[in-house]
Amino acid sequence: MPVNSPSKRTTFSWPVVIPSLVFVSLLVVISIINPSAAEHWFASAQSWVTFNFSWFYTLLVAFFLMLLIGIAMSKYGAIRLGPDDAEPEFPFTSWMAMLFAAGMGVGLMYFGVGEPLQHYLTPPLAAGGTPAGAREAMSMTFFHWGFHAWAIYGVVGLVLAYFGFRYNLPLTIRSGLYPILKERINGPWGHAVDVFALCSTIFGIATTVGYGVKQLSAGLGNMTGWHTGDLSFQLGLIVVVVVLAGISAASGLGKGLRILSEINLLIAIVLMGFVLAVGPTLYLLGSFSENLGDYLSSIVEMTFRNYTYEPTKSAGWFGNWTILYWAWWISWSPFVGMFIARISRGRTIREFIVGVLLVPSLFNFMWMTVFGNSAIWIDTHVAAGALGATASNVDALLFQFFSYLPFSALSSIVAVLLIAVFFVTSADSGAFVIDNIASRGNTNSPIWQRLFWAALIGLVACCLLSAGGLKALQAMTLIAALPFGFVMLLLCVGLLRGLQADALHSQQKLSYASNFWTGKHWKRRLAQILHQAGQVETQTFMNEMVQPAMRTMQQEFAKGAVQAEVMVNGDGSVQLKIAQTSLRDFVYGVRCVAKEIPAFALNNDALPASSNAQTYEPTTYFADGRKGYDIQYFSEEELLADILKQYERHLSLSMNAQAQLLQQAPSHQ
Repeated sequence: MPVNSPSKRTTFSWPVVIPSLVFVSLLVVISIINPSAAEHWFASAQSWVTFNFSWFYTLLVAFFLMLLIGIAMSKYGAIRLGPDDAEPEFPFTSWMAMLFAAGMGVGLMYFGVGEPLQHYLTPPLAAGGTPAGAREAMSMTFFHWGFHAWAIYGVVGLVLAYFGFRYNLPLTIRSGLYPILKERINGPWGHAVDVFALCSTIFGIATTVGYGVKQLSAGLGNMTGWHTGDLSFQLGLIVVVVVLAGISAASGLGKGLRILSEINLLIAIVLMGFVLAVGPTLYLLGSFSENLGDYLSSIVEMTFRNYTYEPTKSAGWFGNWTILYWAWWISWSPFVGMFIARISRGRTIREFIVGVLLVPSLFNFMWMTVFGNSAIWIDTHVAAGALGATASNVDALLFQFFSYLPFSALSSIVAVLLIAVFFVTSADSGAFVIDNIASRGNTNSPIWQRLFWAALIGLVACCLLSAGGLKALQAMTLIAALPFGFVMLLLCVGLLRGLQADALHSQQKLSYASNFWTGKHWKRRLAQILHQAGQVETQTFMNEMVQPAMRTMQQEFAKGAVQAEVMVNGDGSVQLKIAQTSLRDFVYGVRCVAKEIPAFALNNDALPASSNAQTYEPTTYFADGRKGYDIQYFSEEELLADILKQYERHLSLSMNAQAQLLQQAPSHQ
């Protein structure tokens, strides 16, 4: 069945879904049957991972950032995420705005005040409660929420966008391993990769749900005076949020999630602007400049520091903050990576990397400065240490912070509303991404599947909260992210191999149109030129001309012991594919492409007549992302000759690529 063909019953890839559900269900059952034993196991597992693999997380995240910067500065940066002639799907300003929105989340609300204030009181190296402690607190906060976090997201997003839009593969994690595994991505290895991604995402989003419910219950208690700290109340909140997320999911991405995301962004900007205006404004503006300077000047040292020479810090502060953050971002990377991949088709790789690293990071820096530095200033100048005394209770800290500002009741209401909307969108969009992984990129899955995943996220969050609160959620995030970190390394290898193949293929240029036309049937060709084809006519041409020609070529290939496959995809496109063991498969595909007719051309007597604003052309596409061309005027013989020409080109480039790789290989003499 084609990847994007609709299914009324299910689109689940069972080799991915069943192992994932077994693993998740096993942990949920253990948490329900014996919560105390589960809590002890989670704590022990977290300590083991932190002690043995903190160095791995440190080097892994550093590698991701250096890799993206290196690719952006290299010749590969000019490659488009799609065919060479692809245009960006969204205008630049809209794309930037969506990246801006991607930087938001429950985490900013939960840690915006709590993290800087806790670092200020107990910084990793400086003396607590001092100006030096404040500077280090903000540097470490920027470090956790800046370029490194978005490098993790950027790696997954770039891999998904590159192989999805350039290789025409499904937007799934396994597609990034295509240069390594080739067709084996459809077998057990590909299933295993998606299982790791699925489990990692489930626990990452469940952790975010846990943070959200803790803070939301504290906010409601602050506003109403209710006793909201009970576990039963928090579990009830999760149920309510899952129901709301289900309603949003049922309304579709174009309605529910889009509207909620726009509300998110608007309320967040208003709230940040309010704190900036009523807080110590000049101090905050000056702090932003110094925070940014301190962060940039010490970024290399912070990147590679793992506190080997301060073992107490390594076991405590470093493991509970930096390592946990890296694991959290890795577990979220399929979620955020898929979002930024979907909105980035047509961008160059350089545009993608610069935008993803800079735009959300700068917003996070501003948010953390406004809330974090305000909290530090209030604690030292207004509260006389009273705010810092409550810093250990991060759940309610934001609302304690608002009590020192004007209109505290109103700002608390706005904050609760924002947390609730973040909460719902996290569950809704998280369920969408999980369903995408579980369905191998099928975008036409039935609604009940997203409802199922939303309910599962809520169930996992409830069980882990019952088994040990946020500590259990954090531990599972740390554990689940570890195997996916190794998968991400393989994704980087696959990406580099794909980029290398692109560079080798681009060294040899060919004309975009066939040169096999002899001038025969010129009257028919003139009639076609003077007639603007509609979608039905173009699809008929593909069904009655292109597909039979490809099957004829398939039969001729078979006579020479070459296995060719003719595929009809869910979008109506048709392609001839020959699997290769070299760098890239041979693909000659044709799809129906809509082209806008300029307004001045409509009803112009000197131009082909048309009453439609669009014309449709059967346009070629290839596995290497080259610009396609219109073949609507080809006869069957010309089309067969064009396929043969492209296959000869493919063989020539493959042999050249192999020769270059052999020349680059080190000598063992």
